[in-house]
Amino acid sequence: MPINLAKGQKVDLTKGNPGLKNIMVGLGWDVNAYDSGADFDLDAAAFMLGGNGKCPTEKEFVFYGNLEHGSGAVKHMGDNLTGEGEGDDEQIEIDLTKIPANISKIAFTVTIYDADVRGQNFGQVSNSFIRIVDETTGKELIRYDLGEDFSIETAVVVGELYRNNGEWKFNAIGSGFQGGLAALCGHYGIEVA
Repeated sequence: MPINLAKGQKVDLTKGNPGLKNIMVGLGWDVNAYDSGADFDLDAAAFMLGGNGKCPTEKEFVFYGNLEHGSGAVKHMGDNLTGEGEGDDEQIEIDLTKIPANISKIAFTVTIYDADVRGQNFGQVSNSFIRIVDETTGKELIRYDLGEDFSIETAVVVGELYRNNGEWKFNAIGSGFQGGLAALCGHYGIEVA
């Protein structure tokens, strides 16, 4: 049974799972029965952050336009343009042993592509979740269902993987932002053209 987290809850990832090396972070969502006249394209991303809470360079921002970090530690498995179907809509693979020493946290986010133009927000999205799976065993370790707390937000920081005394922990964040991906990039120290 995976550990089901509530917003703001923190849980040990590696301490209870010694030898854990490769994890898959799955993010999923459904779009409510509502027609804005345009498809919903939600995008998962990972921001690899230093001790100051910022990305050291833009290369530490892993998303549909930069699918793999140079270290091989973080790999985005590709963009899902519709979010239809069961299970994970997008997946990010993490090799905990390859995460560079200067990275103390990895934030996982979901944004709505072109939200302002399409008149879309997270109030129209339901059943959003993040889950962490041990890739070696296929076992789901952690799951966090976001609930329906959002209305006008166009970006959500879903959760964070962070170092703590040599171990990795997970924090269920679930905080929304207005301003989509650009707002998140600004928050994490990446300049957007």
